[in-house]
Amino acid sequence: MPQDKNRQFLEFEKPIKELFDDIEGLKQKAEKSKIDLSDPIKKLEERVIETRKAITQNLTPWQKVQLSRHPDRPYTLKYIDKLFTDFVELFGDRNVRDDKAMVGGFASLDGKTVMVIGQQKGINTKARQLRNFGMANPEGYRKALRLMKLAEKFNKPVITLIDTPGAYPGLEAEERGQGEAIARNIYEMMRLKVPVICVVIGEGASGGAMGIGVGDRVFMLENTWYTVISPESCSSILWRSWDQKEKAAEQLKLTPDYMHQFGLIDEIIPEPVGGAHWDYTEAANLLKPYLINTINELSRLSPEERVQKRIEKFGKMGFYDEL
Repeated sequence: MPQDKNRQFLEFEKPIKELFDDIEGLKQKAEKSKIDLSDPIKKLEERVIETRKAITQNLTPWQKVQLSRHPDRPYTLKYIDKLFTDFVELFGDRNVRDDKAMVGGFASLDGKTVMVIGQQKGINTKARQLRNFGMANPEGYRKALRLMKLAEKFNKPVITLIDTPGAYPGLEAEERGQGEAIARNIYEMMRLKVPVICVVIGEGASGGAMGIGVGDRVFMLENTWYTVISPESCSSILWRSWDQKEKAAEQLKLTPDYMHQFGLIDEIIPEPVGGAHWDYTEAANLLKPYLINTINELSRLSPEERVQKRIEKFGKMGFYDEL
């Protein structure tokens, strides 16, 4: 089992780190003493798998939020690299500029051309600044809409990969119409005549997620979240402090099991043991059949049927209790 020396571990992943340290120690010992320690190393590697499984079996909502933000987790461009071939990135909204937080373009999936769009976070400090931490400006959402309309023109399915802490809340974004851009996307995505599949691959926060989150099918990966506000922001509003973020995460019911129970998503897609950050290829391979099968299923419907079913799907969302 190869280990990236730069791999990062969350607090609740520390038992895995300790096992990796033990494995590394045995490897160094074997190299110095020329003793065959392959058996104890193999046993420790098996324990790593078991520990990864045990840790992720009973995660709290806050731990799932942390896992969705894991610095080693695959982002949109990594999924594009692993899922698709012949990706041709398209740029700009034709009004203001190109938003690096939103990426998209034509690609091939199982021999079929699709339009793939998603928010992109950075893999290091410099890239995070370039990508604005995955928080798109209005031009990012207008760019996404331009690409969706282009896909509709050529009758190609649209796949969106959602991973954002929210739409960029800066003054300049509001001046350029952030709210209008997101609302326009929701309105237009509801009426797109081509199949639309949305997948939450990391964070699905508020309008930033909804701006590319209206589709015939909405999926969530196993260790992701989807809600109207981040736990930290919710805590700061209700308790005037971020200290209650764990409680906020619990009360927001933002995990995939609750989202499926509420009828807000269609399916939960499993991740590799321990989370998607342990094996990018396996994470993509687990997602791929859902995309292929769903495209084939939706392609059998007429555009009118798809639009009508999409409207009905989102129209019946939500429920309330009278006390």
